[in-house]
This record gives sequence, C-alpha cells and structure tokens, in this order.
Amino acid sequence: MAEQLISLDEFWSLRDQIPVIDARSEKEFDQSHIPGSINIPILNNTERIQVGTLYKERGPEEATIKGFELVGPRFHLILKHVLKRFPEKKIIIYCWRGGMRSHILAWLLTMIGFEIFRLRGGYKTYRTFSFDMVRKDWNLIVLGGKTGTGKTRLLKKLQESGEQTIDLEGLANHKGSSFGAIGQPAQPSVEQFENIFAETLQKLDPKKPSWVENESRKIGRLILPDNFYHQMLASPLIDIYKTDQERINLIVEEYGSLPQDELILAVLRIKKRLGGLRTSEAIQAIVDGNHEAWIANMLIYYDKAYNFDLDKHADGKTIQLDLSGIDEDTSTKNLLEAKSQFHGKYTNPTN
Repeated sequence: MAEQLISLDEFWSLRDQIPVIDARSEKEFDQSHIPGSINIPILNNTERIQVGTLYKERGPEEATIKGFELVGPRFHLILKHVLKRFPEKKIIIYCWRGGMRSHILAWLLTMIGFEIFRLRGGYKTYRTFSFDMVRKDWNLIVLGGKTGTGKTRLLKKLQESGEQTIDLEGLANHKGSSFGAIGQPAQPSVEQFENIFAETLQKLDPKKPSWVENESRKIGRLILPDNFYHQMLASPLIDIYKTDQERINLIVEEYGSLPQDELILAVLRIKKRLGGLRTSEAIQAIVDGNHEAWIANMLIYYDKAYNFDLDKHADGKTIQLDLSGIDEDTSTKNLLEAKSQFHGKYTNPTN
C-alpha cells in the first residue's frame, strides 16, 4: 500500500486511532518526542552522527548511500519487529523533518502491506506547535494557598465539577518543593514538558477561565515559559486558608510513609536557608518518626517563601478564602462562589 503524507491538523484526527512511530535516534527520542509515540530508530545514535557529518561534508547523495549501507542489514529485523508489534498494519510515522528516515521506514513497511501516514514536516512541525501553544495568552484563575492546603486535590475536584484545570505539578512530575521529587517519576526534559503542557492546553477553550495552582517560576528543574508565568502573576488569585494542624495532617498523609533517607536529603538541600539548628531538629524528628515535628519545622520556611511569592501577584486581584474545617466538596463549592466575585472579569490580563 502507498504512504499518505498528512498535515498536523490531519495528525490530530488520526493519532487516537493509529499507533505513532518516531523514526529518530534513541537520544533524540529521549530528549523529546510526540507524547504517546513509540521509538523505532532507523539510525541509532552513532549512525546518525556519521550520516549527519557526511551530509555536511560530502552532500546528501553520499549521506543517503551511507544511511542505506548502515541500516540495510537490519531491514529484516525492523520488519519483523514492526509486524509483531503492529499486526493491524496501519501506523503514523515521523522523523525530524519528515525526510529520509521516515521516508525509508515508510517505503520499507509499504512493501509488506502497511498503510502509512507520514507527518509532513516531521517532529519539527509538531515542536513548532507545542512551542507556540505554551506561549499563547490564556484566561487563568490562580489557586493559591500555603503548603499543605490541598490545592492539587482541589484542582481535581474542580475538574470533576466541569471546570478547566491545568495541573502543572502533575505535568512536571514534581510537587514544587525540595521534597517534591520524592516518589515521583523522573521529570521530563524542558522540551518534553512543553510538549505535554501544550497538549493539555490544546484541549482547553481559551475563552473560558482555566484554574492553575500558584507556582513559582521553577518546578523542580523545569522553568515555566515566561509569558505563561507572567500571566499567572497578573491573573485573579484565590488564596485559600487552612489551619496549621490541618495542613500538617495533610502533609503527614502524603509524605509520612516516604523513605527516611530521601526526606533527610530533601531537608539537607535547603540547609542554608533553614539554618543549622532547624536542620538538625528536622532530621532528628524524621529519624524518630515524629512527622508532625519535622513538618511544622519545614512550614516555617515554606510559609515565608509563599508570602514572598504572593507579593509578586497583581494588586487588587486576590480573594482570601477560609476553607478550614470543611471537606473538599464544600471547599469546591466555595471556590466556585469565590470565582463569581470577580464579576466575570476574566479577560486575559496581557490583552
């Protein structure tokens, strides 16, 4: 069967129905890729460098011949692997620019009856989309509150109630503090974070408000795009309050069962900011299993940091909301009522 070149718009309509293959090298794929795609490299990391160098020094003809020389002996292995993995014989293929590598794989698979959809412009076209998407203007409502107020849980409740939400910490695989990586998958690369972020934004209606948790510019080792971060600072913010004991209880629930050594390392990472005495006290409390003590110790530091970040937000666009002593369902209703207090003023602050 012949291959069919498809645009990015056509790709969106097909991707949920057909498997997507990334024909680039392992290193390129690990750096970033279209979410959900499967890596079947035509040229491995070393071979890609060889062919790329030859292309620059001798031109495309010799580079193409070299590419076939390198991959040719593996054609039968590629065919067997793809047949076993995709017996339906229908796939989408892309490489970096939609050129030689995806074309070779498409040509190879059509010879054994595959129906191929090859992305015109390749990953570069997709990357342009994701780069631009996370830098657009969005209509945001920021959900603020000190550490332990359960903002992520409330975001999920808001989503269940039909609200548009953006879970930045979930996308970044990090809870946004020195302790935020514990128990989480490895963080994606900056490019891959933007890809995942863009696909979340793509599902939202930009004319409607989207809830996002108040974050600093940096989540773990990832940095939010400048425009999006500045929009967060300029957007309406609902600052929720819970008692210290409620906050400690929630953090104990989430962190109390985590490995002691990782908790101690997290404390040591902020030793300079905590000071020697507070650091020693927190570590001893962790060793003793006294979770309330070390968490209360940490909250002194994190509350100061939160107040500092809160001062960066636009004046006159913050509502304080006391949610102490009430459950998550009632808290969600109160948040939706607080949202209405902004009197529908959700036009993007950057416009």
